[in-house]
Amino acid sequence: MSKDLEQLATEAYVYGFPLVFNLDQVERFTTQGMGSMAAAPFNRFSHAGKLAGPDDTFVSINNDTIYSMAQMDVSDGPALLRVPDADGRYYVLQFVDAWTNNFAYVGRRATGTKAGTFLLTPPGWHGDVPAGATVISAPTTVFTIVGRWACDGPDDLPTVAALQAGLTIEASSAGRGLPAIPPGTERALTFYRRLRSYLKAFPPSAAEQDQQRRFAPLGLLDTEDPFTAPSTELHQALIAGFKAGQEKVETFTSNGGSPTQNGWKLTYHAFDYNLDNLGPGTLNDPRWIIQDRAAAHLVRAAAARAGLWGNHGYEAAYTMTWNDGSGQALDGHQAYTLRFDTPPPVDAFWSVTMYDLPDYYLVANPIDRYSIGDRTPGLRYADDGSLSLHLRPDAPTDPAARANWLPTPAGPFRPILRMYEPKPAVFDGSYTLPPITRTTP
Repeated sequence: MSKDLEQLATEAYVYGFPLVFNLDQVERFTTQGMGSMAAAPFNRFSHAGKLAGPDDTFVSINNDTIYSMAQMDVSDGPALLRVPDADGRYYVLQFVDAWTNNFAYVGRRATGTKAGTFLLTPPGWHGDVPAGATVISAPTTVFTIVGRWACDGPDDLPTVAALQAGLTIEASSAGRGLPAIPPGTERALTFYRRLRSYLKAFPPSAAEQDQQRRFAPLGLLDTEDPFTAPSTELHQALIAGFKAGQEKVETFTSNGGSPTQNGWKLTYHAFDYNLDNLGPGTLNDPRWIIQDRAAAHLVRAAAARAGLWGNHGYEAAYTMTWNDGSGQALDGHQAYTLRFDTPPPVDAFWSVTMYDLPDYYLVANPIDRYSIGDRTPGLRYADDGSLSLHLRPDAPTDPAARANWLPTPAGPFRPILRMYEPKPAVFDGSYTLPPITRTTP
């Protein structure tokens, strides 16, 4: 087996994983739905009626906001999006292309909370724009709108539902959808078959074309499917490259790239890999763009693996950890404390959400609490203003500690701290995150 061909297959896996993984989820949302979100065809919103829970099996889904999602297909022409007046409420509509690039934002931070109209156009489109509409040009004909609405509990759900009903899409057609790809029995060949088809249907930016052409020896640019009966050499290279690519992405996801602080991986720049298509609401600023394309591709793969459809850090800053402050792996057989001397500095709100491993899903617990933060009812603060959160599988006996309890799975886990509309102190180093410390149960 050619080592060069195997290495190329590994690179192709890292490069193409976000595209394949993302479009698998697009297909899921249009055909199956997820949890409380019913399946919806392209160019139509599906709205959650409650905060996400264990039935919402999506990687690192948040438990802070009510979701409104639309899988878009503008291959037959533009669509018109209307948003209601949110009256100052935090919300964000995040636009994610087929390659998982965040290419536009609508919402409180980006465009304010007044009612608005937006024309969503396919790549290279030119035409008349309705009066008062803002153009959002999509880099790929298929893309996702991820909507998040702040919700202050069950009593607030009717207001959120009314806002969700105010989101409308007018499209000339239901679109053409995703390419039909024959099923396969070998995971490696199925992956590369899907990647080949999606590369053709959703080409990357012009600046990425040289990268795509490099994969021609793998058959990824062939007119006909080369993976039905590949040569022995190609078959072996694809299998080996698939395995090596998976390992590379998994290793980088938990160990690479981002700086650490008291055990936390500061993944504030985990979604900065969009170099080419930065539209309304994004920041075209070198501080928020990874200039090295090869580095950006690996970051993009890890971001998709552990936090698909996550926001740029300036919209919501994410930090996560697999370890306590001493470097030991977090495990639900232990009890931990997370003590904030001062709360995270935000203009919106913050939370800590609990996920299992290796799927990064929410896990059922006896009090149905999957996140805890500044909006959690009944939190107990110390006399000095500090806040101690208790991470453990069983309820603390002390009433104050029980009020601040975030249940953990029985085995390994990984929490995420989210800071919505973070203040500059989050990024300039003047705010330090506290470690998670092991305590006596």
